Amino acid sequence: MTPLKIDFVSDIACPWCAVGLGALEQALQRLQGQVQAELHFQPFELNPHMGPGGQDLGEHLTQKYGSTAAQQAQIRQNIAARGAEVGFEFHPGGRGRVYNTFNAHRLLHWAEGQGAGAQHQLKKAFLQAYQGRAECMEDPEVLLASVAAAGLNVDAARAVLQSDAHTEEVRERQQFYTQAGIRSVPAVIINDKHLISGGQPVEVFEQALRRIALGEVD
Repeated sequence: MTPLKIDFVSDIACPWCAVGLGALEQALQRLQGQVQAELHFQPFELNPHMGPGGQDLGEHLTQKYGSTAAQQAQIRQNIAARGAEVGFEFHPGGRGRVYNTFNAHRLLHWAEGQGAGAQHQLKKAFLQAYQGRAECMEDPEVLLASVAAAGLNVDAARAVLQSDAHTEEVRERQQFYTQAGIRSVPAVIINDKHLISGGQPVEVFEQALRRIALGEVD
């Protein structure tokens, strides 16, 4: 099997990141026995300056992108359809509110050191909570419920939230990817050199991973 290092740069506030992760997972299943993936989740904040209490989603999208309510509804419909293709069910009314996600990124950084697959499971639990159930992701208890759902140590995670642990490390990683030119997510980086941008279909990920594994791209 060909080893592949995969850095999945994303934010749980990004619905396309849920789509992209689902598609990547399915592509890796199709390539089972051919590639051995080492998956790392890297931080990117879509709304780093979001204050306490968050902001209404519709209001936020209108301010940030100039979109109308009708346009937003169509986009949600499109995302829901893409999510269904990869087995992810979005909350019918969208997320409701947009929240600061920095503490989630700190916990994801912590989870990276908690054993094989721990970070991956926590990422999926966060996406289910935020994108699937529209929960308040600035609430420590919501974050800790996701930690429990991922099978990780809740007391250790609470200690992280009650301190400034991993703040510097997350900021450094964010700066690294920003300086590398990442402006939107998901951004999937293979072996530190090949970039796959956006919530691509399963077939796109499968073809790209296979070509990289076979050495067909420099």
